[in-house]
Amino acid sequence: MFKLSLISLATSVSIVHAEFLHLSRSTQNLFTTYPNIDACVGLPVQYSCENTTVLTNSCCNVVQGGLVLQTQYWDTYTGLESQGQLLPQGSWGIHGLWPDNCDGSYDQYCDLSRQYDPAPSPSTLPDGTVVPPYQGPSVRTFIQDFGRYDLLKYMDTYWVNQGAPNEDFWAHEFSKHATCTSTFDVACYEPGYQEHKEVVNFYETVTKVFQMYPTYNILAAAGIVPSNTTTYTLSQITNALYSQTGAVPYLGCFGSSGTILDEVWYFHHVLGTEQYGHFKTLNSTTPSSCAETGIWYYERTPTSERVVSY
Repeated sequence: MFKLSLISLATSVSIVHAEFLHLSRSTQNLFTTYPNIDACVGLPVQYSCENTTVLTNSCCNVVQGGLVLQTQYWDTYTGLESQGQLLPQGSWGIHGLWPDNCDGSYDQYCDLSRQYDPAPSPSTLPDGTVVPPYQGPSVRTFIQDFGRYDLLKYMDTYWVNQGAPNEDFWAHEFSKHATCTSTFDVACYEPGYQEHKEVVNFYETVTKVFQMYPTYNILAAAGIVPSNTTTYTLSQITNALYSQTGAVPYLGCFGSSGTILDEVWYFHHVLGTEQYGHFKTLNSTTPSSCAETGIWYYERTPTSERVVSY
């Protein structure tokens, strides 16, 4: 009995030691995704799209894609519930972090050498350039290679795809949008760049900015909760969000009359880098696609959600 207890104890110690080594290796890699901002010290500090002098270092300021949108989805199901792909209960989901130009126009798939989207949309750019589907290892492996299992867990919880694996969605967002943001250029991670460092850093940034806007909680605190029996007005939803952000976001609705709420976009100018700079919330430059009244904020399918921690 004593010998078995010793064996059990030794086994437990081995397991704990293995878990500790795994955690240690992960922790060692937590800080390897930083860009190099040494050259930014001493430069003029200005918000993107508001600069009065020419910005000389595109790694220190968001020069390309200076009107930055933090975008969220309200989905009611994923289509992959049987595979454990569930939506976060009591929270909207991440859509992305989009770099519009200062005039409201936007570019997409700006660097095809960093195109990891298996199903590009659009597949052909306005100038006729074809965006080839990516067929290599998924971006999930990029995150794993940097030991960021904590980030991966958060993304699987709050950045959930509909009808396809989560990593396909993540790859799309990086390839279409991050490649058009100047502070995620590979040159910003020199010297000592490791392949895919900027990809992981982008995902870190997306999750950080998403946490600035707890849309579900703001609306719920104002008495606006998902319902299959009650509708809301555009002003009710807008005013609730404005009261906590100081700006009017874009609200997106679908359906023939624009009455089914499913998107919110928060607009910003950024001081410094997109990774670590200050986000100043702005009024939306895009008119809402929602009707003025009779807006449905539908409940989710109960089996499509999971309980999450904050």
